[in-house]
Amino acid sequence: MSAPFSQSDTIAAVATALAPGQGSVAIVRLSGVEAEPIARRLFVAPGQQIWDSHRVLYGHVCDPASGERVDEALLLVMRAPRSFTRETVVELHCHGGLICVQRVLELVLAAGARRALPGEFSQRAFLNGRLDLTRAEAISELITARSRRAAQLAMAGLDGGLERRIASLRERLLDQLAELEARVDFEEDLPPLDGAAVAAELEAVRVELERLLAEAEQGQLLREGLRVAIVGRPNVGKSSLVNRILGRREAVVEDRPGVTRDRVAYDAEWAGRVFTVVDTGGWEPDAKGMSARVAQQAEVAMDAADVVVLVVDGQVGATDTDDAVVRVLRRSTTPVLLVANKVDDARAETEAAQLWSLGLGEPHTVSALHGRGSGDLLDAIVAALPAEDGRHEVEPDGPRRVALLGKPNVGKSSLLNKLAGNERVVVDDVAGTTVDPVDEVVMLGEQPWIFVDTAGIRRRAKEASGHEYFATLRTQAAVEKAEVAVVLVDAAEPLAEQDVRILQLAVDAGRAVVLAVNKWDALDDERRVYLERELEKELVTFPWVSRVNISALTGRHVDKLVPALRTALESWDTRVPTARLNAFLSEVVAAHPHPVRGGKQPRILFATQADTRPPRFVVFASGFLEAGYRRFLERRLREEFGFVGSPIEVSVKVRQKGRSRSDSN
Repeated sequence: MSAPFSQSDTIAAVATALAPGQGSVAIVRLSGVEAEPIARRLFVAPGQQIWDSHRVLYGHVCDPASGERVDEALLLVMRAPRSFTRETVVELHCHGGLICVQRVLELVLAAGARRALPGEFSQRAFLNGRLDLTRAEAISELITARSRRAAQLAMAGLDGGLERRIASLRERLLDQLAELEARVDFEEDLPPLDGAAVAAELEAVRVELERLLAEAEQGQLLREGLRVAIVGRPNVGKSSLVNRILGRREAVVEDRPGVTRDRVAYDAEWAGRVFTVVDTGGWEPDAKGMSARVAQQAEVAMDAADVVVLVVDGQVGATDTDDAVVRVLRRSTTPVLLVANKVDDARAETEAAQLWSLGLGEPHTVSALHGRGSGDLLDAIVAALPAEDGRHEVEPDGPRRVALLGKPNVGKSSLLNKLAGNERVVVDDVAGTTVDPVDEVVMLGEQPWIFVDTAGIRRRAKEASGHEYFATLRTQAAVEKAEVAVVLVDAAEPLAEQDVRILQLAVDAGRAVVLAVNKWDALDDERRVYLERELEKELVTFPWVSRVNISALTGRHVDKLVPALRTALESWDTRVPTARLNAFLSEVVAAHPHPVRGGKQPRILFATQADTRPPRFVVFASGFLEAGYRRFLERRLREEFGFVGSPIEVSVKVRQKGRSRSDSN
C-alpha cells in the first residue's frame, strides 16, 4: 500500500457494480475499527431494533449535519473476527441509483472513513489470515472472469484446491529438509541418510510442480477462444468497432485512414463464449507500397479467422473496394457477417438496406461510436462461431517471449519478418509504421520463440500525443510481459539519448537484454570505429549487455541472436547457491574490505539470493555500504557468476543492535 495509508484506517467503497440507471440495490461497505461508530452516526433505525452482529436493520441514511434523509436502506453489521476481513465490517444496502450511492459514500468518507484502494478489502483479508494468496488471487479472477469456464476455474481456486496442493508439496519439502538438518546436528545418533530416497522424493515434488505450472498454462489456454477478423476498406470504423466489442479502448483510433496497419489480436467474451478479435488495416484491391502490405496482413487475418466481419460505411454505401473485398471473401468457406457501421438512426438503417446487393445476406446495422446494434451483432458473431474450439494445447514449457524495442524505423519489423520467413508485419521507410504490438511464434534453433514487434518509441510517454501516446503505453506493457528485450539501434546513425533511454526501460522492467546493432553491413570502416567509441561511451553503465551486429534486411548474422538470447535468459534464470555465494563474498571482502569511514568499518555478515528473473541479492551487513562498494560487489558477482545479458540487483540490509534497516542500490 502507499505510504500515506495505514492498515489501521477504516476504509469504505461501493462493493457492487454501478452504472447509471441500472441495478435496484447497491452496497457501500466499511471495514475497520471505526466502521460501526461511523454507521451509528449516519444510520437511523426506527423502533427498538437491536444492533447485533450479523443482524439486518432497517432505517434511513441521514446527513448528521442537516438531519436530511439521504436514502432508505438496510444495514448489516459483522463484528470482528466474523467477517471477510476479520475486522468489523458494515454494509449499507442502498438504492442503486448513482446519485444516492455517491451521496451515501460521501457521508461515510466525511464521517472519518477512507476510500478503499482497489483490492484493499482482499488485502486485509490476507494480512489478517482470512485468506492465503491463492484464494485472494482466485477472488480477483472470479470478479474479472470473462466466461463461465473462467469463473469455474477461479471458483476451484477459491475452494482451496490449489492451496491444499501447494501445502502438501511444502510439507513434503519440509520433511526432507528436516531429515537433512537432523543428520547435520545428530549424525551419530541417527541411521545413515538414504540419499536415493531423498532424491526420489525431491524428483516427485519437481514433477508435481511442473504439473501445476502446466495446468496453470492450460487454464490460461481455456480462457482463450476462436478468432474473429474485422476487415474492410480504410476508415470505415473497424478499430472503433473492435473497441465497442471489447467494451474498452484498446485499438488505437484517430479520425484519419491508415492508423491501423498490422493485424492485432484482443481477447473478448460474449454470452459465455470467449474469442479473439483481430483488428486489421484497411484493405484495398490495387494498393501499392505500404498500403499493399497492409492489405496483405488483412488477407492473412481473413485466412486464419473462424468468422470474418466485413465492415462497410453505412453512410456511404457499397463502393468498388467493398465489392472487391466481397469477391475475395466468397472464395473462402469461412462464415462472413456484413456490418453497416455509422448507422445512427432509423433513416440511416433504411438506407443501409441497399447493402443486400453485396450478396452476403442481411447487413447488421451498428454505430460503433454510440453502441447502437452492437449487442445484436455480438449475438450473431457468437452464433456463427464453431461449436468446439479446435485450437491445440501448448506444451508445459512454452516459448520464451521476446520484445523488439527501439526508436522508429530502426528495423524492428524487418527483423521480425526476416525471422518469421514471411512478411508478417508491414515494413515501410515511413517512421512509426507499427502502431500496435504484434506477436509471432518463430522457430529458431529448433526452439519456438514468441517475438513481439512494438511501436517505435520516439519520446517519453508523457511527451507523446494522439495515437503515438497510446502506442508508447502498449509498447511499455509489451516489455512487462516479455522475458527478454532485443533493443535495436541504427548503426548508420549516431547513438542517441533515446536509444539509451529505451535500453534503460528494459533494464528497469527487470528483463534480460540483447543489444542488436542493425544495418551493420552498410557501414564503412571509419563509421565502425566511431560507432565502437559511441557504444563504449554511451553504454558505459551497461557493460554486461549482450551485443550482436546484424542486418535485418539481408539476414546477416541474424542467426547469432539465438545464442545471445539463450545466454541472456540463462543468466536471468541463474540462482547461486547460498554456500557458494558466501564463500565467494568472504574471499572478496578479505581481499578488498570496505573502506573505514568515521572510524568504523562495516562488515558483511551474510548474503543470499532472494529471487531470480532478474537475480536479486540481499547482503546483510553491520553498517551502511557505500554505493561505490555496492557497485564493486555487483561487478565482482558478474565476473564470478556471469549474468551476461541480465540485470542484477544488490540490496543491503543493515543489522544494528537487534534491529535492521534496508538500503537498496
